[in-house]
Amino acid sequence: MVGLPVPFRYEYLMAETIFSQLLLLPHPPFKPMYYTLVIIDLCKALPGAFPAVVAGAVRALFEKIADLDMECRMRLILWFSHHLSNFQFIWPWEEWAHVLDLPKWAPQRVFVQEVLEREIRLSYWEKVKQSVENAPGLEELLPPKGGTNFIYGIDEGSEQTEEQRLSAELSKMVKGRQTARELISWIEESVSPTHGLESTLKVVVQTLLDIGSKSFTHLITILERYGQVIAKICPDDERQAMLIEELSSYWKNNPQMRAITIDRMMGYRLISNVAIVRWVFSPVNIDQFHISDHPWEILRNAVSKTYNRIVDLRKEISSLKKDVISAEEVSAKARADLESAEQKLMLVDGEPTVGENPARMKRLKSYAEKAKEKEVSIRENLEVKEALLGRAYNENEALFLALYKKLSSVLKERLPEPSKARTLRELKSIHADETAVELEEPSAMEMDDENGRAKESHSNGEKASDVYKVGEEEQWCISTLGYVKAFSRQYASEFHFVRMHHHSSAGLPFQ
Repeated sequence: MVGLPVPFRYEYLMAETIFSQLLLLPHPPFKPMYYTLVIIDLCKALPGAFPAVVAGAVRALFEKIADLDMECRMRLILWFSHHLSNFQFIWPWEEWAHVLDLPKWAPQRVFVQEVLEREIRLSYWEKVKQSVENAPGLEELLPPKGGTNFIYGIDEGSEQTEEQRLSAELSKMVKGRQTARELISWIEESVSPTHGLESTLKVVVQTLLDIGSKSFTHLITILERYGQVIAKICPDDERQAMLIEELSSYWKNNPQMRAITIDRMMGYRLISNVAIVRWVFSPVNIDQFHISDHPWEILRNAVSKTYNRIVDLRKEISSLKKDVISAEEVSAKARADLESAEQKLMLVDGEPTVGENPARMKRLKSYAEKAKEKEVSIRENLEVKEALLGRAYNENEALFLALYKKLSSVLKERLPEPSKARTLRELKSIHADETAVELEEPSAMEMDDENGRAKESHSNGEKASDVYKVGEEEQWCISTLGYVKAFSRQYASEFHFVRMHHHSSAGLPFQ
């Protein structure tokens, strides 16, 4: 790609091709990470040409970010933050400092905010803060400096509350390697009866998370050793949603660890996907739908994990079915060989005499028995996997039904009347005045200065109008509908399966 034998500069064509694939819907030809690596290598191989072309593409996409599909926007955020992490986080942020003058829900402002937050995940807070020193105002868009929010810490000299005492006692028991059964007995006998569910849940979840907060390994160890304790306290979706809320409070300054912990708990089946949906659609998260990707990230992870279980089980079942056929053939051959040998038995003086070598007969019999055992074992494994697939389908159905019912409910509450807005363009224009910049189509620019520069363009990347003309309610609807579209497109086949299954089992049309 670096040395194509063509007589013209093809960097722009190359960049256009790469970005067109990276942002292709519904899926790019390869995983997004592939394009990240290709762009990084091209920037290093063509340092005098390609980085400027990439920067130009980013600026062009940034100018039209309000019109970019929500899924494409997230791919761009993830790619751009990762790309910058490979080049010392260097970017002329002063060009985008004007986003601070935009409302907190303006897509350009949210884009910068999300890129900076993702950069912190790939580095650390101080490094990213240093990278925006040429536009110090952008520090306002940085998330809080990472750290835990442990509510039962004890300050020297202060009086210890009852919940702090319980937390300290629980911590001592965990560090003393007491078993999950012992912890459950202590909770049921000494904590729950006098303090109630909510306080018990807070103390247990906060304390266990704090013990597991030192590293990912610590977290996994705690979940494996004491997951039964959490499962005992939070056996249903309602309590698991409370668990997620407490977890979210503990990691409120570290969205990455919050997402990781929820994902791990879902993996250990301490949290169901329906509980995650329930939490995502709590009022505090609904109000964040248009200004933060955090609730959507948790939801994407839950849907992806549920879907991947089905995909993995389908692959395993397909492979096991092939193994069953192979095992049947091996077992049939071993049985045929044994029967053939047994037919050579002869009667001598009324007693059976082996016509074959006795050692060979024993070996053939052993082969036949082992082949049959293997066949039975594979069949049993297949039955287990098929049962798990059925369970996964049910979980998938419950997830999509819960998700779209919640989406339908919140959209009904917030979407304007049909007479006011029938299209996204009309929705964007509800609060726009007559001089608003049209968001759906690029404005025609007159090319009449001597350098051919558009009159409306600014050398520092600012737009002629720094005021985002879409109201907050409309932006909430636009963003939420964008995410709905992205989910529906990505999981269309699974959603169709759920729809058909629900229709056949309930006898009702799916709405």
